[in-house]
Amino acid sequence: MGTGKRKKSDDGEVEAAAERRGGGGERVKEKKQMVLPSLIKNKEKRSAVHAKLKRDKRIEKRKKAKAQEAALQRALEIGEEPPPKKVPRTIENTREPDETICKPDDEELFAGNDADEFSEVLKQDVTPKILVTTCRFNSTRGPGFIEELLSVIPNAHYYKRGTYELKKIIEYAKNKDFTSIIVVHTNRREPDALLIINLPEGPTAHFKLSNLVLRKDIKNHGRPTSHKPELVLNNFTTRLGHRIGRMIQSLFAQDPNFRGRRVVTFHNQRDFIFFRHHRYIFETKEKKADPKDKAAKGAKEKNAPPQKVIARLQECGPRFTLKLITLQHGTFDTKGGEYEWVHKPEMDTSRRRFFL
Repeated sequence: MGTGKRKKSDDGEVEAAAERRGGGGERVKEKKQMVLPSLIKNKEKRSAVHAKLKRDKRIEKRKKAKAQEAALQRALEIGEEPPPKKVPRTIENTREPDETICKPDDEELFAGNDADEFSEVLKQDVTPKILVTTCRFNSTRGPGFIEELLSVIPNAHYYKRGTYELKKIIEYAKNKDFTSIIVVHTNRREPDALLIINLPEGPTAHFKLSNLVLRKDIKNHGRPTSHKPELVLNNFTTRLGHRIGRMIQSLFAQDPNFRGRRVVTFHNQRDFIFFRHHRYIFETKEKKADPKDKAAKGAKEKNAPPQKVIARLQECGPRFTLKLITLQHGTFDTKGGEYEWVHKPEMDTSRRRFFL
């Protein structure tokens, strides 16, 4: 009996203390509800709490969406301007400000374009002619990658490297009127770098090559035709990016054959250049008729179902990613060459700092 009375008195004291604190019991309950699942040791309890938190977040998101839709509808009914849409914060739109970002009214940039090393090819005064070779030690996937590069870049020719030095190859290419050289470098029997040398006066760009997927490894891949492809360059916004974009552009003919429906894309995102090769296909499909539409019913009765034309993309391969390491003045020279730009580890001070 004594112990029971003690418990009762203890409970009373706790309640009185909670009342004095002004709803302290409610705060304790809230704290219990806000316990993170990662702090719960019991697996079943942890998964249940996690599921409940996800469910509550989902309900809250639906409520916000409904409130926004209702506000938009109300504004349209009254005739007022709808509330502005919120723009999500991303690494791209919160990038560090850069003085070298190109502007559409930059006259100096356009004047430089007319006098740079790529102007002859881009003005179609000279037809691009590309020499493709390897480093001295070839790899297992190297020949396959080179074969697919030759199918992507028109007027590209492969020459075996043998024991020739790169400077002698550059001289040979100049004499044979080549406009660019592409060297596929390999390491541990895998292609890991690309060296692009513009002729006759440079510049030379060294790219790290990663995430290589050959055509045979792409599901439902297509076979490219021999038509000249269209070229798409995305998001090369700075002066350096503009220069790299023009260098890539000079590898391809400037008069694409649209009948071939081939598209080559170089998409720059966070200083990684993603390469994709597609062909677009037009297909005719039966249009699903609306059951309330009388005209559609009449057409169905006459065995003439309505049709619509849709367009889709089919990847042709290969697929890879490039990262710029160095940009050098002139043709390839490891000893006396001057560098326009070199990537160093100490330059990566922020995730929101980009150079291309």
